[in-house]
Amino acid sequence: MAAPSIARSSPRPYGDLSEAGVEDIADCAAVAWETVTHSSGRKTRRIATRRVLTYLAQFPGKTWQDRWVASGLDEPGNPLKERFDHGPHKTQAALGLRCLICLRVIQPSLRAVRSNDFVGLAEQFRHVQRDKRLDEFFTAESASAHSLGQQRTSLFDVTLALITQGITLEDLTPEGLLHYSLECHRHGLTRGASPGSSRFAGHSAWETLHGMEAFPAGTPQHLRAVLVSGQKSVTELVDSYPIRCGGVRQLFIDYLERRRTELDYSALTGLAQLLVSVFWQKIEEIAPEQADLSLSNDVYQKWREEVSFVGKERDQPRRTLDSLLLQVRGFYLDLQSWALEEPERWGVWAVPCPVPRHEVRSARSGRRRAKERTDNRIRERQPLLPTLVEHVEEKHRKSRALLQAAAGVPPGEEFTHAGRSYRRTNSRADQAKARHSKAPVRVEELATGEAIHAKGAEEDAFWDWAYVETLRLSGVRIEELVELTQLSIRQYQRPNGEVVALLVIAPSKTDRERVIPMSAELFHVIASVIRRHITGEQRSVPLLQRYDAHERKWSASMPFLFQRGSRGGRGVISPNTIANRIRTLCHELAESNPAFVGLTFAPHDFRRLFATEIVNNGLPIHIGAALLGHLNIETTGGYVAVFNEDVVRHYQEYLARRRAVRPAEEYRSATSGEWDEFQEHFDRRKVELGNCARPYGTPCQHEHACLRCPMLQVNPKMLSRLNELEEDLEARRKQAETEGWLGEIEGIDLTLQFLREKRKQALRSEQPGRSVDLGIPSILPRP
Repeated sequence: MAAPSIARSSPRPYGDLSEAGVEDIADCAAVAWETVTHSSGRKTRRIATRRVLTYLAQFPGKTWQDRWVASGLDEPGNPLKERFDHGPHKTQAALGLRCLICLRVIQPSLRAVRSNDFVGLAEQFRHVQRDKRLDEFFTAESASAHSLGQQRTSLFDVTLALITQGITLEDLTPEGLLHYSLECHRHGLTRGASPGSSRFAGHSAWETLHGMEAFPAGTPQHLRAVLVSGQKSVTELVDSYPIRCGGVRQLFIDYLERRRTELDYSALTGLAQLLVSVFWQKIEEIAPEQADLSLSNDVYQKWREEVSFVGKERDQPRRTLDSLLLQVRGFYLDLQSWALEEPERWGVWAVPCPVPRHEVRSARSGRRRAKERTDNRIRERQPLLPTLVEHVEEKHRKSRALLQAAAGVPPGEEFTHAGRSYRRTNSRADQAKARHSKAPVRVEELATGEAIHAKGAEEDAFWDWAYVETLRLSGVRIEELVELTQLSIRQYQRPNGEVVALLVIAPSKTDRERVIPMSAELFHVIASVIRRHITGEQRSVPLLQRYDAHERKWSASMPFLFQRGSRGGRGVISPNTIANRIRTLCHELAESNPAFVGLTFAPHDFRRLFATEIVNNGLPIHIGAALLGHLNIETTGGYVAVFNEDVVRHYQEYLARRRAVRPAEEYRSATSGEWDEFQEHFDRRKVELGNCARPYGTPCQHEHACLRCPMLQVNPKMLSRLNELEEDLEARRKQAETEGWLGEIEGIDLTLQFLREKRKQALRSEQPGRSVDLGIPSILPRP
């Protein structure tokens, strides 16, 4: 837990007033804000401060802080104004308390401050402090790229951090601001956050303080980099699921440490959760005395029944049961294999696997069922894709037209657009933002009274269009989409002078970079995204860091394309946000299109639709695999939902192309000379010890050193000849030892090794009756 900042010296803008008299403090309050234009009058501040101090004086304590605590007002839910009966007295109480806080007479707790209502606290606090560093922060925040609301929140957060921790801005450390943010989140006091929200306070303030070098070197640029957890060690991953047996715990740590080099962090955490939590924790629940991996069949069957269902009521079959059994079986087989290599380390854990082989074989059927479900999902969504695309395009067009029409109308004026009447709003908030040159464009539809944030609606519509179009036109994964940067756009000039725009996809799932030639439509989308970022004074895409939730680490600062501003500041759009927005679009369509009722698109559906379209329209599947970033063509085939008519049509086209391309002479009959040559090849493969298995038309690649050649197939009838050769080699070895021919000894030993291996192969092939008797199935009687 982060600790609050500690003041190097107590901030006292008007001296030490902790034990001062009522009239002395009232005099300070009267003169402190004389130069502030919109502050209350001197007499009013004096009366309000005197009233609050008079009330606190009735409680015991040496200092005013002691009396404040003794009154119970430092506890949450006890606003000072509730201690007074009359309305004017309530107003004076709030003003007097604000004066005492700004003068540093009392230091309230965070929850006590938030229990009272203060207007303009940040600016009035700044005026009294006479803190040059605090003035610099206010100036830097007003000049930042944050919205007006973010600026106000930033000033409010820093002011409260200084008040509640009793420090100056020079004393505010990153740990102190983090402590303030965590306390606000813990008590539900984050400004602008709904109950139960995961939003934290201080994001904008952190960025501004970092920019003005108020934090030590090496401090992360964003508060989120401190809030989110990084990668856990293997020990921490295992200990996330406490188990009783210390030996098994250490085994899992050692096993995962060895597997770590071949897995990314996301796969590692998944494997740890599966083996430790889903497998072993449940084993210990079933058999608490179990201290090794040797499970009885009864324990295994109980565990299998336990994990076969999920859900609160345990009434939903686990779809990933086959994968779970494969992982557990792989764990046991890994230990058995490693025990042969390092018996002293793994031998004690090498026990028979409790998962029978026949249960794992059923995984193939499960994979086929999953493929069928995926294909059916794609067939359902393929005819609906044009409707979704048309919806996002139309929504973007309409919102953009409304924004342009409203932006050209003065605030408060009515206008007509697309046959509807609107009024541009002119509220106090609009006027305040207009004074800061950040006026929002809000309108009200007169017929329905609906309030529309025209600028925000256009922003949302644009990004919805960009998400859908980029995903469907490129086939990229959702993680690859959010990782696209301005550096991802390249160009390639062909030999004929044509320039092709390329989209470079950074290594993702397969850790291999790939290049996608952009169509005109895709290039238009990417260009629109870039133009979105470089309007106005911004001439380049802003540099941001992106947090990878799977790998739990931050990227370097890069010009990410899919970034936008929000209440928490500018950041890279998360995959979950994109998925939720696409789901929302489908729900909107469901209101007018029955085909979308109960049906939504996931980001990965666009990738499968892209694969299906390119392959079904004649693109060779290996080219499709390259575009999709698949290392195996079979993976691409799993993405393709092939329709029956496509199978017939493409196979017929394939046969026609094959007949047209292949030379006509390849279809002629073989001549007698060619046939004789073919037969002679098999005669030339016959050697002394048996037969050479080299392919037709190829010469010997091993210089006729047959004993060492892997292509030699020894005839069992030549086993006696092998014995003679072995005796001859043994005699030659003895002579080489006598003469000291070490090189000759090494060569003879290698030849002897191959010879004995060939003998074993010949003996195995000579054994008769190698078939296994499976018995004759019997017909069971009817019940």
